[in-house]
Amino acid sequence: MLSLLGLVASAAGLSLKYQQQQQPFAYVDESVPQTQIQLGSSDGSKLDRPLSGRFLHITDFHPDRYYKASSSPSSDDGTCHHGTGEAGYFGQEGSDCDSPLILIDETFRWIGENIKDEIDFVIWTGDSVRHDNDEALPRDRNEIIELNRYMAQKWVDLFDTSGNSAQAVGHLPIPVIPTFGNNDILPHNIFRSGPNTWTKKFAEIWSPFIPEDQRHSFVEGGWFTSEVIPSKLAVISLNTMYFFDSNSAVDGCKDKSEPGYEHMEWLRVQLQILRDRGMKAILMGHVAPARSEEKTNWDETCWQKYTLWMDRYRDVVVASFYGHMNVDHFILQDSHDADIDAYSEKQGDGTVSAMSKSDYLNSLRGQWSGLPSRPEGLEIQNFEAQDVFTETKKGKKRSKKEKKIRKYLKKIGGPWAERYSVSLVSPSLVPNFFPSMRMIEYNLTGLENVGLTGDSGSDHDNQSLDIQKKKKKGSGRRQGKGKPSFNIPEPPSPTAPPGPAYSNQALTLLGYTQYFANLTQLNAEASQMKEYPPIEFEIEYTTRDEIYQMKDLTVRSFLELATRIGEAGDVSVSKKKVNTAWRAFLERAFVGYIDVDELDDI
Repeated sequence: MLSLLGLVASAAGLSLKYQQQQQPFAYVDESVPQTQIQLGSSDGSKLDRPLSGRFLHITDFHPDRYYKASSSPSSDDGTCHHGTGEAGYFGQEGSDCDSPLILIDETFRWIGENIKDEIDFVIWTGDSVRHDNDEALPRDRNEIIELNRYMAQKWVDLFDTSGNSAQAVGHLPIPVIPTFGNNDILPHNIFRSGPNTWTKKFAEIWSPFIPEDQRHSFVEGGWFTSEVIPSKLAVISLNTMYFFDSNSAVDGCKDKSEPGYEHMEWLRVQLQILRDRGMKAILMGHVAPARSEEKTNWDETCWQKYTLWMDRYRDVVVASFYGHMNVDHFILQDSHDADIDAYSEKQGDGTVSAMSKSDYLNSLRGQWSGLPSRPEGLEIQNFEAQDVFTETKKGKKRSKKEKKIRKYLKKIGGPWAERYSVSLVSPSLVPNFFPSMRMIEYNLTGLENVGLTGDSGSDHDNQSLDIQKKKKKGSGRRQGKGKPSFNIPEPPSPTAPPGPAYSNQALTLLGYTQYFANLTQLNAEASQMKEYPPIEFEIEYTTRDEIYQMKDLTVRSFLELATRIGEAGDVSVSKKKVNTAWRAFLERAFVGYIDVDELDDI
């Protein structure tokens, strides 16, 4: 069998002529056992080094071995497969074309040479094959399998420091956590209840990434948990295909017969296990939970449960990360919108309106313009010190300042804004704009001597069954007319401190650095050289810069930024009042590819 790995030339030796002559995948005979992916160590151990306090989020690679440099990106299919035109050597920025393999190879080379040793784990949020948008070259099952093998091997090669050919399952020196994208299956968007063909096949392809004790859960529905810092932090890989409104094979999260219902119950149990163990969680998935009057990605019943879970387990969930949408932004979930009683009747049809990315961003700004406004002149950093909820002594009146603070904090859910939760959406590696990736920094207080050594597995499956069988008093199940058909989780204890998503402590996200590759410049250099330049990723921005001014990535910091973005003002410097936060947010949403002056009319 001729595999994709044998067909892909290295980044250094891949010529333009060769790239244009790439052939279709060799046939994959499923009756022949596939070669096991080679792992980093024979005993499955982790790297013996301290934590760095950083992890990588990268999404939507969309590798395409049919990509042809100097083809036409503006042809009818917009694939950069046919015709003659300006399609660049490293990919065509600002187009609908997918990624040439040289872009994938060069991205992994750059990670290996520049940030590999600073990474504690990797969040990889799906779409690791090309789009099915070329009628002359339709995708098939074999191509999807081979591309995903190719991408999985890229991570193994990156972190395999042993130089041996040992084989194991569920172990890499650096944990990599994948998830299903809507294009990682055939037909795209359609993912049926598991176990199914895709959960079984990906259990094999992703064997280096899925802990052994989680393989049963993964085959069941494509979800799993990876304990990236033993006994401290787990990453939960959600299968958002069961929440995705465009997946016509399923019907939301309301009915017990639906995989979305089962998935949400599984997530509830996992979060409860982590709470009981004193651990924290990062959630990740492909399709982001976008929800506005104009744009909805998830079935409403799934969004309702997700928002409720995020609120009730706000002491456990550190953050959540998504891809799919290709634009850099964040989403605020308001727990006041989680209407438990709505489950007594079917929700609306969840239709997705056709709208441009700029219109979607504008709709977010419209939502944020209605957020509670911080009283003018009051510093949000001082709110912890303001004991505004403590009852005053008899006969003592509150000052006007205290009353204003008290009123504002009640609106946002207290000093830590616990009314809200945040979902972070990263831009993509595929050059819809410029290729990008994100390095996130987190708080290591108390974890300075914790390393990546040791077994990160735990018997989650058995614990899940135990919790599901237990019927504890006060489990949160609603009684009476219109009760929902699911257990409502208990909120954090009234005496529990705020979680890492709300107050800066161990595991709190402190900030991120957004990297991008300027393909306009790189492709221009490549067109003038016999030897092609290596791709270099540059810093686009950091969340601590003079515009975002985020001292950390707590929910309250995002709320403050969203409020500033929602304030009145234009993006154009020619207007009298310029909202610099809104201007920067728009420019960064498109990874700096679109000149901000072109956004004046948005």
